[in-house]
Amino acid sequence: QAIENQLKICGYKSNMDVVALYLARQGLRSIPSLSQFPRLRYLWINNNKIQDLTFLVKNYCLTELYLNNNELTDIAGALKHLRSLQILFLHNNELKKLGKTVKELKGMISLQTLNLFQNPLAHDPDYRLYVIYFLPSVQLLDRKSVTQRERESALHLYNPKRAWVMQSIAFGKRVDTSLVTTVRSSRCTQPARRPIMPSGCEFGNNTNKVPFEDPKDAVLARATTRSLMEFSAVDWNKVATCQERRLKNKAEEPLEKLTVQFR
Repeated sequence: QAIENQLKICGYKSNMDVVALYLARQGLRSIPSLSQFPRLRYLWINNNKIQDLTFLVKNYCLTELYLNNNELTDIAGALKHLRSLQILFLHNNELKKLGKTVKELKGMISLQTLNLFQNPLAHDPDYRLYVIYFLPSVQLLDRKSVTQRERESALHLYNPKRAWVMQSIAFGKRVDTSLVTTVRSSRCTQPARRPIMPSGCEFGNNTNKVPFEDPKDAVLARATTRSLMEFSAVDWNKVATCQERRLKNKAEEPLEKLTVQFR
């Protein structure tokens, strides 16, 4: 009856025209399947007594779903098909299992706004960082913006190996240099002996497999003709992301680049 009343109020002529339904504050304990509304995008079911979400199994186009202030204890298998969902309110329910709840939401690559506060699972000490790490698309969690510092903390907590790789990443390239005839080290300060190539023998001459009388000379010549390697690293915390550049939320700072060369 609540659905029929909404259809009359909105003046929808057919089920294909229905894009929004407002069923909040109706005292509903259950809702029949909404599969007859394949284009439904906005759905308000907040402030009811809903305990089961099986009526949403066919509504793939939903982008905003308001389920707050109900009696939900588990959402497993009910929402993972909603890949287009952008806003999801689940606060003030009875959700207890953090891992199981987040697993159900992992496939929502468009999810940007999520509310889970006032649920038993929110009492977990690492609740916020857990959600931030496993749902990276979320920008606003429990009415609070997700910061870059929180993303870094979540990465350190749940994937320390990747965090270490991200901190140590650098750019590498080859630098063309001429043949160096001297080699110096902390133990030896004398110029290294320049290998003498026999006359008529070049590296590309396949007729003579050993162009040097001493094999050590060949090894030294090959080592000194290798190009220099140059690696540069920057502080990624000072590099603005694409979104920050587009919104101009972060002032551009001059990058400090550390360059190391070695042969």
